[in-house]
Amino acid sequence: MQIGVDSFVATAKSGPTGDAQRVQELLEEIELADQVGLDVFGLGEHHRPDYVSSAPTVLLAAAAARTKKIRLVSAVTVLSSDDPVRVYQQFATVDLISQGRAEIVVGRGSFIESYPLFGFDLENYDELFSEKLELLLKIRENTNVTWSGQHRAPLTGQGVYPRALQNPLPVWIGVGGTPESVIRAGRLGLPLMVAIIGGQPGPFRQLTDLYRRAGKEAGHAPEKLTVGIHNIGFLADTDEAARETFWPAYRDAFGKIGKERGWPAPTRQQFDGQVSPHGALLVGSPEYVAEKILREHELLGGFSRLTILLDNRMLTHAQIMRAIELLGTKVAPIVRKGVAAPASGAAAES
Repeated sequence: MQIGVDSFVATAKSGPTGDAQRVQELLEEIELADQVGLDVFGLGEHHRPDYVSSAPTVLLAAAAARTKKIRLVSAVTVLSSDDPVRVYQQFATVDLISQGRAEIVVGRGSFIESYPLFGFDLENYDELFSEKLELLLKIRENTNVTWSGQHRAPLTGQGVYPRALQNPLPVWIGVGGTPESVIRAGRLGLPLMVAIIGGQPGPFRQLTDLYRRAGKEAGHAPEKLTVGIHNIGFLADTDEAARETFWPAYRDAFGKIGKERGWPAPTRQQFDGQVSPHGALLVGSPEYVAEKILREHELLGGFSRLTILLDNRMLTHAQIMRAIELLGTKVAPIVRKGVAAPASGAAAES
């Protein structure tokens, strides 16, 4: 199983100086992830003042020149408010720089700032994604593209360059729990990345089963139907240290989002439930987090990639670096060994 890190490049600092420092810290974090043997590093796209990730492909290109093996992905690319031609060109360029390590995870976005920023109507939320995904996949398959739709000027045989080193350039669909999106991924035979940011992992089995069923009905081979999981988490040397460090960070992040969306402020009791063995947060010592990942793997019928969001504006660079080190040197070996063991029949897709 592949194990990796996601980041939205959160920053507590304001202004160009603080942002410049955070970018340098991010590149050091990606380099360390590569050095400790992690498989993937993902950067999410956000257009908000507390994130430095409005142009993830630029950051991934910088990371590509400083790493050797780690796969470099988006987490996610908000395809609905972007141009599929430019998305392909940018990721193909990252793929060339990295010698075949780029991947795209496309989604509709959990935040909506990009829609008005780039002149798109939220009333076309799903239609935009469907149409642009169709075009992106067509570009991936053909150098010269003929295509027409409702939300972009038609293509009449123009060439799209450069071409990615990988053929095909991997494209995943990222979902937060919408069944229609899961079915779409299955029917298209595209890898599925499921974001589990709260609650319990068990109920998400309905989505992974739905994806595999839709893929099978569309005629795709089971081995082509790849599932990945995205969790929020934090690691430290002990369970107590991880929880006491991460609780204020979690409270700040979800308190801010909750205030925007009318949710109640998170409580310590809720947090403790989320970091318990049955909750979705992967927070604790390496041994504890590895145990939770293996349990999640079994509950969901197996998956082939897991990424942890190790990023928060209240966490220091040193704390994030230590968490990455623990994930690569301690957690990953335990999980890979556990998934490879024949004891559980659920690990069919690892």
